[in-house]
Amino acid sequence: MAEKFYEKFQKKNTVAKAKNERKAYNRERNEYFEKKREGRLSSDNNGSRGAGSENVKRDSGYGAARKDASRLASAGNGGRGGAENANRGAARGAGGAFTGGKTDASVCKTEKLFLLERLPRDARDVLENFDNIVQGVRPLNSRQFVQLPKDIRALSHLLTDERENRRAGYMNANEELSAYVRYFTWWNLVRLTRVFASLGDSEGDGSHGGSSKGGSAKGSSGQGSTDSSCFNLKDGDYCLDIGSGPLTAVTALWLSRPELREKKLTWYCLDLSSSTMALGEDLYLSVASKTPPKNPDSLPHWNIIRVKGECGTEIRNRVSLIVAANMFNELGQKVQGSDAIAELADSQLVQLKKYAVADRCGIFIAEPGMPQAAHFVSLMRDRFISEGFNVASPCPHAASCPMSGYHARYGGSTKWCNFDFSTEDAPSRLLKLSKDAGIPKERAVISFVFAATAHDSAHRHAKSSATAAGALPVRIASDAIRLPGNRTGFYACSEKGLLLVVNSSGKKIESGDLLELEIKNPEVFGSEIKRDKKSGAIELGI
Repeated sequence: MAEKFYEKFQKKNTVAKAKNERKAYNRERNEYFEKKREGRLSSDNNGSRGAGSENVKRDSGYGAARKDASRLASAGNGGRGGAENANRGAARGAGGAFTGGKTDASVCKTEKLFLLERLPRDARDVLENFDNIVQGVRPLNSRQFVQLPKDIRALSHLLTDERENRRAGYMNANEELSAYVRYFTWWNLVRLTRVFASLGDSEGDGSHGGSSKGGSAKGSSGQGSTDSSCFNLKDGDYCLDIGSGPLTAVTALWLSRPELREKKLTWYCLDLSSSTMALGEDLYLSVASKTPPKNPDSLPHWNIIRVKGECGTEIRNRVSLIVAANMFNELGQKVQGSDAIAELADSQLVQLKKYAVADRCGIFIAEPGMPQAAHFVSLMRDRFISEGFNVASPCPHAASCPMSGYHARYGGSTKWCNFDFSTEDAPSRLLKLSKDAGIPKERAVISFVFAATAHDSAHRHAKSSATAAGALPVRIASDAIRLPGNRTGFYACSEKGLLLVVNSSGKKIESGDLLELEIKNPEVFGSEIKRDKKSGAIELGI
């Protein structure tokens, strides 16, 4: 049964890949013609715009240019893989393919969500060689290495389409545990480190990151210095990782926020599998030894207390930070119906509040970027706000969530909040392992929310000072969408509701970007409002 599913998956993957390659080709072609049109218009100040466009349409140079580009890409990157990289690069640049058209707002400021350059150099080295760290802690022999891709694929089925057949202690088995830490933990580290590195007062001076070129890691213009405001932790604080597994979230936080390595923190790691947590602690200690704090007087690692249990299990001390990554998704798989999921969110909120320090606690929840998981994250976000928490990220507002995923969860068309980034700069051996396992990954996807108690003045300051007076902050929550008239758009979240941001400026925009917009046409939300027929989103030209 598993093999038949895999063959079906491969067939679908091949069809989807062909479509994506064709889309990338069309994007690159359109960009080529736009550049030629602009060049001809600028060289002929008295010429007709329409005539210039007609000349470009007759231009036959694109085909030869495309062939040369494909041949060079193949030669430089090795056959088919080089062409795929060229197409992938074209797809990433789709945000700037169209210029011209009506603009309702201008972009004042852009903050990127998934910048690799925010991560310190030592953290990037660990991510690139994480398989070697695992091999040092839990070695495999040559026969087990050969079997590893099959074990990964089998575990993937257990976590998705065959989860009904999954036994309770599946993570205690050697094959499943080895496959999990060598593949799923690795990918989760890639996702979480990018998100953790973005949390704070933005990324101004690169003080918590490092640039591969020796410069500061900047993601926007005119930003303040980075601090740990989203992680307002002090020496002696306690933290909690719920559904800890192999301590993935703890390890990701250590890697991505070097200023926290200086803190004397104690982590309660809560999970049903003792063996998984034991392996995770060994992995974390190995990672910490390769990425020590800058201050030689600081402790070499955080204190780890392993607790066998589930959410609700008592711990001795209240905590200042709660992390739950890929945990509620498994709970949500056991319930059906909107009311049951809402009740689950209510019960989990009660448990989280019992763990938290009343006036100073941050809560981070991350789940797979699927409709059901995103819907649960949206429910938790609404409950945090109703309880007086401040949602620091990724939401640009505290109004009703326009991307709750509610109808998407039950087959409707409502968008769900998720963010993704290209895996082209992911660890090369991880990409190869994914391909060998038959589950190649071109995009890494995540849904998350970070909330903090409203009494925490540092969080209030981070939220209130992030946006200039009069500006409308919007969070891009989709990849580029091709629109009629050779336009490019993106779904985005704002206090005005769901937006379809039409990129008429040629500016490069990516999923997760936080834009500050100066509204030039206030009537775009009034008498001149225009909605996308498919989603009902308000169209906004920038």
